[in-house]
Amino acid sequence: MPIAYVSLPGRGATDALIASAVDRLRRSGLRLAGTVQTDVPRAGRTLCDMELAVLPDGPVFRINQDRGEAARGCRLDGGALEEAVVAVEARMAGAEVLIVNKFGKLEAQGRGYVPLIAEALARNMAVLVGVNALNLPDLLAFCEGLAKALPPDPDAIADWVASTAAEQR
Repeated sequence: MPIAYVSLPGRGATDALIASAVDRLRRSGLRLAGTVQTDVPRAGRTLCDMELAVLPDGPVFRINQDRGEAARGCRLDGGALEEAVVAVEARMAGAEVLIVNKFGKLEAQGRGYVPLIAEALARNMAVLVGVNALNLPDLLAFCEGLAKALPPDPDAIADWVASTAAEQR
């Protein structure tokens, strides 16, 4: 099963790692589908906006709800995430690789990117997934324990993706 994951502690660390690996993959000429997340600071706020850039060339979706400075709990705008998933699906046909910035709560429930991950795996595409420690057991269950953990090194990640994509051709 050509799927691997990365997971780092700390807000935005996994996103930054994936973005760095994607920069390397873009230069390699691989045809990418998926999303990369960027956290955008907001003036006067402790919480940032979360933006998903659809690969390879946009659009960008803001996937958080602004619930105010004192709000606690999940800020995910599930509708915006689903719009991003639809945009990724439209770009899957010519892709060699699927990048999923996060296997999160929706994916743990079988929604969000899960259908695209399943489609990519059925097509034998290389799949790279970001995941936090909380959702890692759900990702491993979904992959029947066959997902490969990658080191937190953008070069190693890009090398795995490129070599796996080449094997699947």
